[in-house]
Amino acid sequence: MTSTTQTSTPRRHRRLRRGWPAVAAAAALATAGATLAVQSADGAAAPGYRQADLRRDADALRALGITGVQARVTTASGRDLVATAGVAEVGEARPVPRDGYFRIASTGKALMATLVLQLVDEGKLSPADTVDHWLPGVIAGNGNDGRKMTVRQLLQNTSGLHDDLPGFDTPQQYYRHRYDTYTAEQLVARAMKHHPDFAPGTGWGYSNTGYVVLGMIVDKVTGRPWPEEVESRILKPLGMRHTYLPGATPTLRRPHADGYQVFASGERTDVTEQIVPDLGGYVSTTADVNRFFQGLLGGELLSAARLAEMRHTVPVPKEFEVFWPGGRYGLGLVSRPLSCGGSYWSHEGGEAGYITLNGATDDGRRTVTVSLTTSFNDLGRTIRQQEAASDLVDRALCDTPGTGR
Repeated sequence: MTSTTQTSTPRRHRRLRRGWPAVAAAAALATAGATLAVQSADGAAAPGYRQADLRRDADALRALGITGVQARVTTASGRDLVATAGVAEVGEARPVPRDGYFRIASTGKALMATLVLQLVDEGKLSPADTVDHWLPGVIAGNGNDGRKMTVRQLLQNTSGLHDDLPGFDTPQQYYRHRYDTYTAEQLVARAMKHHPDFAPGTGWGYSNTGYVVLGMIVDKVTGRPWPEEVESRILKPLGMRHTYLPGATPTLRRPHADGYQVFASGERTDVTEQIVPDLGGYVSTTADVNRFFQGLLGGELLSAARLAEMRHTVPVPKEFEVFWPGGRYGLGLVSRPLSCGGSYWSHEGGEAGYITLNGATDDGRRTVTVSLTTSFNDLGRTIRQQEAASDLVDRALCDTPGTGR
């Protein structure tokens, strides 16, 4: 991969929300007035980052115009600090559930990457395999060539595949298309109508389409639908009983907070009910997401060699660092620096109405997940939202005491 990279950005904000360390959450705290519920599994607080700190950070997020916030910190001792802020539904007093379901969107890419590397561990495929080896003729036309594209490049977003996922930019488009369904083949065919963003291995560009192709490869390698493989290989072994793929069901299991999209017009629309195509459709809870990163980084899912391969990162382009300052991309994992030294691992996600930020220490012994139930079409508001959420993640992982901000 070259040091001067080209990049492609997802067509719409809703497919991925990228975060970075916060620098300006303090101003929001002064105006915070949200209703909060803060709990610990055993009534105890973490030695550094305490319940009051989590409450304050959740409140800061709510003050930025986010309808509902749910945050969970799982400590090395197994204690969970949980904070919620705001309401579960606009116009109602119902609080955000502390264990509510939400769409995790691109966080599901870490699940897919783990599954692919499990198959590598078993000798069933190689990261050096070309796409054409498993899916002959699928990546072809307009300069796209599956013979020159590898599994590793798909995992690391260095394939050059262009994104053209369906979506909506107005309330009218949402109501018109929220129940549309697509096969993986249809999603890939949309991308094949475009030239690649760069030749495989010569740049970096976030590609949802690349992970759709990985799912098709898993289907071919295992002879089973990839969601069944995720269920049997990852979710069940880790006890992630509250993580599921809803398929053609547009509603979420209860309890959940509703998700809202604030469109460019300023209109706040409840977009909870929709069918999300392919990998981005996973629904989970903060406890389950923390359990996944704990199990992955703790060595429960991959061999030491495969986990090291997963954590071999490349830099993201400078223009992308506005979202991930200092960030580097591995195989379905993002490495970001900690303010206290070292780095943490994550894979954030954003679907219309639901934004997820998460992080785990290198050994997975301390994890944090934040779910936000409002997404914005306005870049400035998105930046402020992500700054504050990333600050929460950083301070929780560093176990940094409150500053009384």
